[in-house]
Amino acid sequence: MVNLLHKDFIALKSSQWMVLLYLVVFSIVFIPKMDMSLYFIGIYTAFGSIMLATMVDIKNNNYKFLITLPISRKHIVRAKYLTAVLYTLFGFLASIIIHWICSLAIPQLNKPEVTIWGVLLAIGMVLVLISIYMPLFYALSKKGAGVINAVFLVSMILLANPAAMLINMMGDNSSSNVRTFLIVCIGILAVFIASYHLTVYLFKKKDL
Repeated sequence: MVNLLHKDFIALKSSQWMVLLYLVVFSIVFIPKMDMSLYFIGIYTAFGSIMLATMVDIKNNNYKFLITLPISRKHIVRAKYLTAVLYTLFGFLASIIIHWICSLAIPQLNKPEVTIWGVLLAIGMVLVLISIYMPLFYALSKKGAGVINAVFLVSMILLANPAAMLINMMGDNSSSNVRTFLIVCIGILAVFIASYHLTVYLFKKKDL
């Protein structure tokens, strides 16, 4: 499993500049104009990195090689899901650091206080996107990857305002919001686990 994770990061090594480019572009676009820029930089950078990783796998025909090794397809899928979670955590950690630096360098930006609930909810949104994206990617793979990525990019743009409203609504620590948040977290976790099992099933059935 560790070797599979290592493989993903090595495969993306030559494209790491793209991840940094995502951070720079999204920071330039969102920070001056959006109060909730921290969340959106995290979401877009995380999911952009995940899509980049899957496209690198297709470009290098990694799956055709991996299935010739004594590794189960279930472990291959599990490693990809864990990699996606790591990219998600990286995206939000990088966004938090960038905003901390900006708040010191340009205090007049006057960004609203970031809440742990908001960050966790935004991470949950990425996990939901992953839960939808991964089964589609493994089902369609090379034939439909470009279309899937385009659809998800457009969807993320269209859903930006509803996502901002939801994060803002859940931003306070009232007891009712905490209960709702916990229920949402349990639902997201259930969807993520179900998505993993569905993806394993689809990948096992797929003829590479």
